[in-house]
Amino acid sequence: MSLSLPADPPRARSLTRVVPEMLAALEGGGEWLRPAESAVLFVIDGLGARNLSARAGHARFLASAGGKKDVARSVFPSTTAAALTSLLTGVEPGEHGLVGYRIRIPGTDLAPNQLKGWETDGLDPHSWQRAQPIFEREAAAGRPCFVVSRGKFAGSGFSTATVRGATFVPSSSAAEGAELAAGLVAQHPGALVYLYAPELDGIAHQKGWESDDWARALETVDAAARALSDSLPDRAGAVVTADHGIVDVPRHRQLLLTEGDALVTGVSVIGGEPRMLHLYAEPGRADAVLDAWRASEGGRSWVLSRDEAVEGGLFGPVASEVRERIGDVVVAARAGVAYYDDRLADKAPQKMIGQHGSLTDEERTVPLIRLGAFA
Repeated sequence: MSLSLPADPPRARSLTRVVPEMLAALEGGGEWLRPAESAVLFVIDGLGARNLSARAGHARFLASAGGKKDVARSVFPSTTAAALTSLLTGVEPGEHGLVGYRIRIPGTDLAPNQLKGWETDGLDPHSWQRAQPIFEREAAAGRPCFVVSRGKFAGSGFSTATVRGATFVPSSSAAEGAELAAGLVAQHPGALVYLYAPELDGIAHQKGWESDDWARALETVDAAARALSDSLPDRAGAVVTADHGIVDVPRHRQLLLTEGDALVTGVSVIGGEPRMLHLYAEPGRADAVLDAWRASEGGRSWVLSRDEAVEGGLFGPVASEVRERIGDVVVAARAGVAYYDDRLADKAPQKMIGQHGSLTDEERTVPLIRLGAFA
């Protein structure tokens, strides 16, 4: 069948190639970045290009600093675990192996959370995430490498899997982080600094990106980006980007999967997240699950078999070890809906408003803004 998948925006850069391009610019040979001595990668979790454009009045610096061509295309699924890992390793999800928010460990019924489940489910950050982190390689070669982020992330399984090798510098806010990042590139010529701001994503999940709270947080992050730009040394450059955008899905647009529902018949494990499901079928039931979901949800979601998703290149090149981590059936929401397994006792996730993970432009297109020596 024809997949009829959305095309990449014209002139969009690959999010996966942003850090390799920054390193090339530090060596004087970047393709689309000007040469610089040191660099800051400022990642604003959950700030899609569409979100920024719609709320430009609350982010006047970022909106004016980034031209219409300054966008990047995030990975699929457009979720933090997959996107940040691709950004920080330079390879696609099919290679590094973090192909979703919750993915099944092959041969088991365990589907750990890829951000928080490392310790509880025994995932080894040195092997479950299959690619070498860029910071580990660069630090071993002598480059000063730093991560500026919330202290609670220091030493976590996900941090070990993605940014080991870098020196962790805790910060309590985007404003403090911007000040620290600027100071690090001033003090350490040749440095690569990763500055991470999680607040927009958290507020979007709770209140929605169209909420007043989100707009106020955007103003704060915008002020931090301006401060970073103003504080950069002459020979330092910065790139501001994001891992994914946000789509608001109010309660009445949730689709609840209940006991006895034909859509859960033959499904042993539901992974992924509400807008991008990995459905792991019982033995011999994959075709039946695919047919049921296509018949019911094909009008509002892309419903693909594992083979179709892999052959369509959705996860990039897929290593043999990673293939079985992908669901037998992949469901990516096209309309403004989200799927929840209502059989679960924990109903807290159903309170989330802001969502992401699917293939839509709103979720996959992110800003790519150049500051300082890169501008």
